[in-house]
Parts: sequence; structure tokens; C-alpha cells
Amino acid sequence: MKTDDKLTTWEEFEKTIFTPEEIAESNLRVALIGELIKARNEQNISQKELEHLSGIKQPSIARVEKMNTDPRLHTLIKLLLPLGKTLAIVPLEKANANS
Repeated sequence: MKTDDKLTTWEEFEKTIFTPEEIAESNLRVALIGELIKARNEQNISQKELEHLSGIKQPSIARVEKMNTDPRLHTLIKLLLPLGKTLAIVPLEKANANS
């Protein structure tokens, strides 16, 4: 890319510095954490209440929700179960159609 080229959107810039695989991974992570936050908020459960329900400390929940950490699978499951949610492995086409 020449230095005088102008990038007008995040998507254009993103494609210049990340691989398609990195972009896809990031998008999936954002969607997963977004669904966790949505489920918690829909049930009017605070992070502190989720701590008591899940056994995961509130500061850890905050780090997960801010995406300041890469949570382990068992952590995600422990957070999702009290919310009545689970993880599922589905074809990407199906996951994208639900977005």
C-alpha cells in the first residue's frame, strides 16, 4: 500500500494488517463474548451475582467481558451454565446466518 492511499473504514484498514484467519477468529471471539454479556444482561444478573452462580470471581468476569483475557474453555462453560447457555460447534455458514 502506498503512503498516500486513504483508508476510509476499519474493515479496509483491518485487511491491511491482519490475515483473513485472524479477522475470522477475532469476529468469533467478539460474537461469543457479546452473547455472554447479552444473556447476563437479559436476565438482569450482575457480574457479582454471576460470580456467586458460577464460582468465577467478578474481576475475572470483567476481564472476560472486556476481552482483556483469553478465557479457558472450562471458564466459559462455568459462566454460561448459570445463564442457561452452552457452547455448540456448528458450521460457520450456520453461525454467520444467525448473526
